[in-house]
Amino acid sequence: MIVNAAIVQARPAYYNLDASLERAQTLTSDAARAGAQLVVFGETWLPGYPAWLDVCPGAALWDNATTRSLFAELVANSPSVPGPATEALAQLARDLGIVLVMGINERCGNTLYNSLLTFDSDGALRNHHRKLRPTYTERLVWGPGDGAGLRAPETAAGRVGALVCWEHWMPLPRQTLHDAVEQIHVAAWPTVRDMHQVASRHYAFEGRCFVLAAGSLLRVSDLPPGLETLPELTPDDLLLRGGSAIYGPDGAALAGPCFDEACILHADLDLRLIAQESMTLDVSGHYARPDVFSLTVNRSRPGAAEATARD
Repeated sequence: MIVNAAIVQARPAYYNLDASLERAQTLTSDAARAGAQLVVFGETWLPGYPAWLDVCPGAALWDNATTRSLFAELVANSPSVPGPATEALAQLARDLGIVLVMGINERCGNTLYNSLLTFDSDGALRNHHRKLRPTYTERLVWGPGDGAGLRAPETAAGRVGALVCWEHWMPLPRQTLHDAVEQIHVAAWPTVRDMHQVASRHYAFEGRCFVLAAGSLLRVSDLPPGLETLPELTPDDLLLRGGSAIYGPDGAALAGPCFDEACILHADLDLRLIAQESMTLDVSGHYARPDVFSLTVNRSRPGAAEATARD
């Protein structure tokens, strides 16, 4: 089975959910017209990664009035699951007959989660993963996730799993997805820097799977008004530079990395190569030692009843 996979590397309409959703629909349609059967977006693409946490002095300080107002605006523009925005994404996948993986700021009440949604070609939501542990300043914006989405469900494009950003340096989530017989892995990043390329490429080699390392673009001018930026930055400077790339199960680069420009990165993934590469390494098969190691995963989702919050 050969799957044409595409990473959409583009700027959403920060932090406007309706405009970002419309942009995602257009870009996904463009990718599908070019032959994509699987289309992937970067971390929290709807409606944008909160890069102001790290580049705006004082933004991460306690009781910053501008940051508090901005957080409320982000909550108001973040989709709930289920909700109108996710229904629109499901319809998009169904209409185009593609598998769609979208990074979102997920709203559950007034708490946000860094989430990845996987829609199958029939529009069904096959997986809903929440980032297990927001990294550093991110903990001011997102709550900690859970193990419910540590899966690689069967889709029209094969078995697709996904992790967010620094989860790729957490050995146990990696092993959990390897054990799920993952064929295609979505590695969602805000921007795929050098070490993020290393992590994505290592994941492909370790898991004997294809990896789509998806990054986004963000200019200083995309930052919300009212925040002081570092003095050396100009409005046209890129804070998120993309860097999207696609790697094979031997760790070889199949496409990219693409930096500093909008692009839709395509590659044909021949899933038959997975068995060939597994001959020398299969961390869930002949290279595993279940007599020495065991791994259990709590897949419950605490507070799931709160997911009735509306968009």
